[in-house]
Amino acid sequence: MQIFTPQQLADQASNKYLGVLVAAKFARFVNDFPRDRSAEEKKLTTVSLEELSNGELSYKLVRRRRQET
Repeated sequence: MQIFTPQQLADQASNKYLGVLVAAKFARFVNDFPRDRSAEEKKLTTVSLEELSNGELSYKLVRRRRQET
């Protein structure tokens, strides 16, 4: 099992909290695709953290729009 340090995530994202959020969002995105469950594979969160720490995962921040009432 690979251990990801907060510094590894902060190097690729602007901070460690954003890195964890990006990796979790990507894992949920990948979970929607069909995959072969017969073979033993890594957890999706581990895969997404690996891709983020290796610089293979890019993201874009989008500001939320305020709802006018």
